[in-house]
Amino acid sequence: MKTIVNTVNAPAPIGPYSQAVAAGGFLFLSGQIALNPASGELVTSDIKTETKQVMENIKAILQEAGADFSHVIKTTIFLMDMQNFAQVNEVYGTYFSDNFPARETVQVAGLPKGVNVEISVTAIKS
Repeated sequence: MKTIVNTVNAPAPIGPYSQAVAAGGFLFLSGQIALNPASGELVTSDIKTETKQVMENIKAILQEAGADFSHVIKTTIFLMDMQNFAQVNEVYGTYFSDNFPARETVQVAGLPKGVNVEISVTAIKS
């Protein structure tokens, strides 16, 4: 059985998908981009600000599901330019304190709405 997770505190899906799905003790979050959920506007003034908005969107979905970053077991970071890795990693790292999740970071040819970073997350559901 699966449970759909949705919150107004993160951007509404821009296609036929859910913000997250809880199933089998896991929580699978769809990739998040830097859309401000209140305004619907992209936050892309600089890569650190963009990454912070992505992480805040993830945080809102985790909270809606009764979880937080300590429950995250795996992340995938998609970057338009690997030159942004250090700055993205700096912001990303502030959301985790220890027992870091597994992760991969890949450079891609394109992301939705022309953003620079997208992050997806898998967490354990407590």
